[in-house]
Amino acid sequence: MIKNQALLAKLTEGNRRFLGAASPIGDVSPAVRLETAENGQKPYAIVLACSDSRVMPESIFSAGLGELFVIRVAGNVLDDHQLGSIEYAAGHLDCRMIVVLGHTGCGAVHAALSGGGDGFIQYITDEILLAVGDEKDEERACCLNVRHAVETIRREFAAHPEIPSAELDIVGAVYDIATGAVRWLDD
Repeated sequence: MIKNQALLAKLTEGNRRFLGAASPIGDVSPAVRLETAENGQKPYAIVLACSDSRVMPESIFSAGLGELFVIRVAGNVLDDHQLGSIEYAAGHLDCRMIVVLGHTGCGAVHAALSGGGDGFIQYITDEILLAVGDEKDEERACCLNVRHAVETIRREFAAHPEIPSAELDIVGAVYDIATGAVRWLDD
């Protein structure tokens, strides 16, 4: 059950506005730049998203400067660096909504299902393979990968002394790169 319905509604409404926009509509004005420079950031949500250049969380959710704390890594996978970033935003910036945002046509998921990668890419594809198991369908694998990250975050922060898990929502979603729509995943 989502505790912070207003935050989820804000993200959903932002995506609705994005679907009809010809250009980004988040506030990046000089006034907001000055406000955030002088008074710091106050993001309402943390978004763990893929590094894919077609996935722009601020645009997808019609957010401006200081509204989202975005962490981007290929395949939206987690390691201690991403968990540390989430810990900072949830513990020190009081973000109460974490979104793991996968997307259709993910090259990292495709690489994992096609036999993995080599070099440093293998760290990413190995994590995805751990999440998806024997799944071969890319869309289902994408969802499994998102759910795996959601569960990892829930597990890692369940008893965190600085982050009240009773007030924290951790949700998964998949962004469709063709339509621009975000589909929220049920748990």
